[in-house]
This record gives sequence, C-alpha cells and structure tokens, in this order.
Amino acid sequence: MPKVSRSRVIAADLERVWSLVSDPYGLPRWWPRTRRVEDVRTGPGGKPAWTTVLETERGTGVRADYRCTAIEPQTMLAWEQQIEGTPFDRILRASALEVRLDKAGQGTEVTLVADETLRGLSRLGAPMISGASRKRLEEALDGIEGALVGPTG
Repeated sequence: MPKVSRSRVIAADLERVWSLVSDPYGLPRWWPRTRRVEDVRTGPGGKPAWTTVLETERGTGVRADYRCTAIEPQTMLAWEQQIEGTPFDRILRASALEVRLDKAGQGTEVTLVADETLRGLSRLGAPMISGASRKRLEEALDGIEGALVGPTG
C-alpha cells in the first residue's frame, strides 16, 4: 500500500508542537483512539519505546507496542508498531508513522506520513485502509490543533 500523508499549518510555534508530538505520554491528547500510554522506556539507540492502549469502536482496550525509529529534534520523528506475535499480525506486515515539522510564518507546518503494509489477502482491502489512514491522519492533525490552539470549527 502506498504511503498516505496529510499536512496542515498549526497556529503554534515549532517548539510547542515538538513538545507535544515528541512525548509519548502526549499521544492521548492528539492521536485518535488513544486511551493512554504506558511503559515508556528507553529502547535501542536510546530512542523511546512505549505501549499505547487504543480504544476500539466497542470501547474495549487493545494494547499496541511502538518504538521510535528516527528522531531529528524539532524536525522529524518516526515510529513503528511492533506487529509480530500480536493480533495485528494477521492483517499487517508493517505499520509506521513519520511526523515532520517545518516553520511556516507564525505557525508550524505539520506533515504526518503513514506507511502500512498489509499481509496476505488483507492486501485486497488496500483502498479501504488508505481511506481509513487518511481519516486517521486528519483526526490526528485535528487533535494537535485542538491540543495547542483549541478546538477547530
């Protein structure tokens, strides 16, 4: 499945945006369906790793483990979900997110890039997954904007 990206200029300075998106404990403030973050620890190369408890449509919690794969302070952050041996393993081969930040006048341009690789017959659902990824990234941008400048329209 191709990468899906969404961008938006957020009316907040780069340092505030970076502070929010680079802190795993900040994920419930902006990442869709994140109920809470647990077990933030230092992973390989000194980069953070953590467990996110995601809320399903039925209201139950599902745990997902993540690790930071790249970090360039105030510029870029990337993480991947640990898939192997989890319930996600049946449909996903890989799932990664990259957050890019650029100064944009008085605000910050935030670009989110999702890269998900489907497994087996799940690949037939790629168009639906792409649409869901676009929606999730828009919700994440709404969350960042809401957390930093207040709710939007």
